[in-house]
Amino acid sequence: MANKRPKPEEIVSKLRQVEVLMGQGLSRLDAIRRIGVVEQTYYRWGKQ
Repeated sequence: MANKRPKPEEIVSKLRQVEVLMGQGLSRLDAIRRIGVVEQTYYRWGKQ
């Protein structure tokens, strides 16, 4: 069974969530892990 692709609204929400977690003192890598994606996916989403 294939994984579903997140909608653009969900991607924006997760990117904002990383920013909030970083503002709370988490490192970028820990914040990315907390939202449940790998680092490569986070940076690819950021480029879009």
